[in-house]
Amino acid sequence: MITTDGTWFKDEFGRSLLLRGVNLGGSTKVPSTPNGATWNKASFYDHRRASFVGRPFPLEQADEHFTRLRQWGFTFLRFLTTWEAVEHAGPGRYDQEYLDYLYAVVTKAAEYGLSMYIDPHQDVWSRFSGGDGAPGWTFEAAGMDLTKFHATGAAILHQEYGDPFPRMVWPSNSAKLACATLFTLFFAGNDFAPLTMVDSQPIQDYLQGHYIAAMQQVAHRLKDLPNVIGYDSLNEPSSGWIGTPDLNQIASPIKIGVSPSPFQSMLLGSGYPQPVEIWEMRTSGAKLTGTRFLNPEKLSVWLPGHECVWKTNGVWEVGPSGAPRLLRPDHFASVNGRAVDFDRDYLVPFVNRDAAAIRQEVPDAIIFVEGEPDRLPPAWGPQDAANIVSAPHWYDGLVLFMKEFQPWMGLDLIKGKVIFGAGRIRRSYTRQLESFKIAAREKLGGVPTLIGEIGIPCDLQDKKAFRSGNFKTVERAMDRSLQVMDDTLLNYTIWNYNADNTNARGDGWNDEDLSIFSRDQQQHPQDINSGGRALQAVVRLYARATAGEPLHMHFNIRKKVFEFEFRHDPKASAPTEFFIPRFQYPEGYRVEVSDGTYEIDLPNQLLTYRHAAGQAIHKIVVKPL
Repeated sequence: MITTDGTWFKDEFGRSLLLRGVNLGGSTKVPSTPNGATWNKASFYDHRRASFVGRPFPLEQADEHFTRLRQWGFTFLRFLTTWEAVEHAGPGRYDQEYLDYLYAVVTKAAEYGLSMYIDPHQDVWSRFSGGDGAPGWTFEAAGMDLTKFHATGAAILHQEYGDPFPRMVWPSNSAKLACATLFTLFFAGNDFAPLTMVDSQPIQDYLQGHYIAAMQQVAHRLKDLPNVIGYDSLNEPSSGWIGTPDLNQIASPIKIGVSPSPFQSMLLGSGYPQPVEIWEMRTSGAKLTGTRFLNPEKLSVWLPGHECVWKTNGVWEVGPSGAPRLLRPDHFASVNGRAVDFDRDYLVPFVNRDAAAIRQEVPDAIIFVEGEPDRLPPAWGPQDAANIVSAPHWYDGLVLFMKEFQPWMGLDLIKGKVIFGAGRIRRSYTRQLESFKIAAREKLGGVPTLIGEIGIPCDLQDKKAFRSGNFKTVERAMDRSLQVMDDTLLNYTIWNYNADNTNARGDGWNDEDLSIFSRDQQQHPQDINSGGRALQAVVRLYARATAGEPLHMHFNIRKKVFEFEFRHDPKASAPTEFFIPRFQYPEGYRVEVSDGTYEIDLPNQLLTYRHAAGQAIHKIVVKPL
């Protein structure tokens, strides 16, 4: 049993838990039938007949994968599903076969002692706007023809662009017409598109209502499974164009590839060709490299009988001369004279509504709250949902975007600049992660923090490790991230474990390759570790359950030395437990303790420590023999 108690997760014995787990799994973003990998255009637009049964893996493979995850020390999962997986066939039409599969695989996870929270995953709204998440019919509800998105610049799609797909270009879709329109309507249609209705409902209520009802279906099906401790509200929510001060200016904080302004996006979607800036992401930052004339065919993304929702709602018009003109450049910046705040005005009310629906099915469900990527979580008050966890994401930014690792160079996300020197990088990364803990304490009322996503591309240096078989660089990059997790005593779920990852196609989605497992590295199938990537960094020692408050934890993967300190809590009724992997100590290990006694359980990779009562602070050190 996992509950929250102040800033810690606790078990039934009152011990503080450090949760270590993975996202399961990356391929859940795309259908299993037909093959929805983003490089494959076949049947892509036949979205109502997709099936996600078998994501993250076929049920007959579950024993293998869950055995491996437990062997690697993981006890917790961020288990992915998508709105599309549940309701792809049409509004209110739920895929019962998928819900049955979901129940079966989550039940199987319980047999391996794996707890989890359910993550309704999305990236840039939907597969059809260059990501994953929402069903295709959500665009049709807004009057959009999703087959025209790529040609009009409304989204950049791997399926249409082909190979090689530009590195990490998919986040740029967040500010393009398809994604930005749907997210703006989803969160704030009542304020910014009051004239847009679907089935006699305001489109905001229509979209939010269907999303929440679909996730309520998931909660209803899983409500009797005690290993499901809670639900994420929505992965990486986006504000769309909400708060944009000037629609003539590029809205995206990430400038990669063709980057139209919001007004240009609106015009492109309505058949008006535009010269659009092209940006390139470099180590020194984004650089303007030229322009490109988009949509010369004058195609429209709007279905017959529909026009741009922003034209309908008075943002722009076609003037007497036949030329379009922007009427309200600050349309999304304020409501009734008050400057809007995405978190306060839209995200928090949505999370409260979603939490209430989930708790109709599971009254004691923990709600995992996310803000926008690279931002601190939203402020929370006593009037908002209780029993929450702050669940932001954090990545080593330069490594993620450039797919290169230099141990002496990193990115300070707080200051927005490149930093040099291993010591400065570690201190900066520690500050970045500590800022999430401080926010959870000061903005959310003192709740636990779990880093829902952290990971490293395994295809660093143009896939060098796949050719050489040497994953040392990937290990060093992964260790740099996970070492900071240990330093800050944060809970985390690594992105990701992908059962069908390949060297050629990575995780099967937008050319990303972050899986810590691949069949292509599985040279010895009888060895449970075979197929693992960067395991020297991933399979690490940690205090699984502490009879008190953890104070310090560090694991040196080179010297194989582990250190841990804690302050005991007299109310904790069970000993402290550590995961000590055979992978790190194939010949065994020795233990040094400040006091008390310990027991080594090699078969179960467990070290149990019982502290003495004579002192408050206890220290444990593990070293190789």
